Amino acid sequence: MRWDLLFDDLESQIDQDQRDEERALAVEEERLRLGRLTLRDRLASIARSDADDPAGFIRIELHGGRTIDLRPQVFGRDWVSGRSAEGTRGGAAQCVVPIAAIAALLPTRAQLEPSLASVPEASARIAERLGLPFVLRDLCRRRTPVRLSTLDGESHGTIDRVARDHIDLALHDADRPRRENAVHGYRIVPLARVLVVDVG
Repeated sequence: MRWDLLFDDLESQIDQDQRDEERALAVEEERLRLGRLTLRDRLASIARSDADDPAGFIRIELHGGRTIDLRPQVFGRDWVSGRSAEGTRGGAAQCVVPIAAIAALLPTRAQLEPSLASVPEASARIAERLGLPFVLRDLCRRRTPVRLSTLDGESHGTIDRVARDHIDLALHDADRPRRENAVHGYRIVPLARVLVVDVG
């Protein structure tokens, strides 16, 4: 009888030790997973959780203090594009935000927990491998008028060329297409200074 109690006690201790070890392992795995999360991952997780919410904007603070409300649609390697709530004439506008320009995410309480969700394995989507210069080259090729917000201010114009680490912007009024007689100056802007590119 005493042997049965002893074996039951030993078995209980072994089970408890195994559960404690599994819990410690799970805590360590979670700590490692969180340690690998990037700001881009957190932003993408919030966007995935808000996918069914038409008002699912994420408040983003940029370097220099400006904040924008963004509904992310496409993620690149080092940028995100989507609809900005501060569009012209009250409507939402398309914009591109370099991840490096983000000073902070300002999630709501409802967005905070989903931002910690597990990140799916690397996607096969080509957009997620494209860098910011590729997107800007597309805008350049299409001759799309942009409002370029940098750490130093805003400019309206058309991107004339995209180099490795900078762009050439032909300055013209926002309501006019890029024509040689409409251009009133040029700016060569380092990509590291770009905060937001508002399209259209």
